[in-house]
Amino acid sequence: MEMNDMVVISTDDHICEPPNLFDNQLSGDLLASAPKLKTDAQGKNYWEYQGRLKGSIGLNAVTGRPFEEYGMEPTSLDQLRDGCYDVHARIDDMDVNGIAASMCFGNSISFDGATFHQAPDKKLALRHMQAYNDWHYDEWCMAYPGRFIPIGVLPTWDQQATIDEINRLGKKGFHVLQMNENPTVQGLPSIHNEYWDPIYKAVMDNDMTIALHIGSGNPAPHASMETPIEAWISTMPMSVAQGVADWLQLEELFQYPDMRIIVSEGSIGWVPYLAERADFSNWRHGVWTKSRFQANNIKPSELLKRHFCHCFLWDPYGLKNLGEVGEDNVTYEVDYPHSDAVWPDAAEMLWRQIEGTNLTDNQIDKITHLNAIKWLRHDAMFEHNKREDLTVGACRARAEAKGVDVSPKASGGAVPLTEDRPVTSGDIMGMFAEHAERRAQEKQAA
Repeated sequence: MEMNDMVVISTDDHICEPPNLFDNQLSGDLLASAPKLKTDAQGKNYWEYQGRLKGSIGLNAVTGRPFEEYGMEPTSLDQLRDGCYDVHARIDDMDVNGIAASMCFGNSISFDGATFHQAPDKKLALRHMQAYNDWHYDEWCMAYPGRFIPIGVLPTWDQQATIDEINRLGKKGFHVLQMNENPTVQGLPSIHNEYWDPIYKAVMDNDMTIALHIGSGNPAPHASMETPIEAWISTMPMSVAQGVADWLQLEELFQYPDMRIIVSEGSIGWVPYLAERADFSNWRHGVWTKSRFQANNIKPSELLKRHFCHCFLWDPYGLKNLGEVGEDNVTYEVDYPHSDAVWPDAAEMLWRQIEGTNLTDNQIDKITHLNAIKWLRHDAMFEHNKREDLTVGACRARAEAKGVDVSPKASGGAVPLTEDRPVTSGDIMGMFAEHAERRAQEKQAA
């Protein structure tokens, strides 16, 4: 196989929600009360919903900007590539990157729908969340059938509303649902509480996959305010191990042998160690802890491979040890337009990692697209598109024919400090606090 022969699905990308998000989904009072994209006195965009303000964060959408302009400062849409928020431009950016299909989490609504969870009027939040799901399916995913993998957001603050929404989304065509990896941070019961039993059942009844995105419930901690921010960025993927270890103990994994959980933006190199550590811990402690693994005569590592799929972006070590991770348990991700996103050279970066292994063509097909299709039930990709039209070479030929511009988009932006020293966690926290305070004052003055 050559690089241009690959068919690549990205199982973790993001949408910077556009200002017209709800315009075709709602009207009247519901539209007037929906989340609104606004602009502050400095020309930076932020979202406002039910009295809460949420600013943009630079690293969430820096694809196409020069590295020296990366940062965590607030941004505006005019600083971003159109592909961040416009579906037609996104397809162009996918083509230029050699990406056949993409699963897109939100940005402003958070990876778990936190914007709606935090709203005081939950009845209104439910309606707006449903409108978001409809927009995501009707206007984003179905604009190019098969090129996007629909992923739904759930009103998990209300058990029955969640079950109803799962059933509604299942009928609509969703096969993936995003959940917080640790719902206790939302004031909800833990994943082990009986509160979730009928919700898990509804997920299984609809043959859906649960997607857990890094940072939603167990974010990588800042060691101190003086710690260089790069330390935090470096540990981000590994922080997902805490959530996976928790979900690995879920009783429903024994009840539902076909339950599927995909872990987005967590990479794969740490997976073999967690599997070995879980097996060792169970061997040493399983008797006194009354472990379910002992009762069911199965090792944690076996359950990990049966129920969990992992995504990688840059992990040569993980690929070299694919057998330990599980060749049926790995998918690729781009993370567009976040700061880790490799664009427009994802195909080259992926191929460079593959060349360092002895993977067969079948194994390459698995990690690039077959596993994603299986775990996310995305048969629609080939139902609506011919395989030969989705290879890296075919995608890039379309982009070249359209003249897609990949030149860097420089637009300046605030920096967290002017001193000649590493940027620290405290610098970033201070920047966030300053902008939040200024926006609050502007809102009060208005």
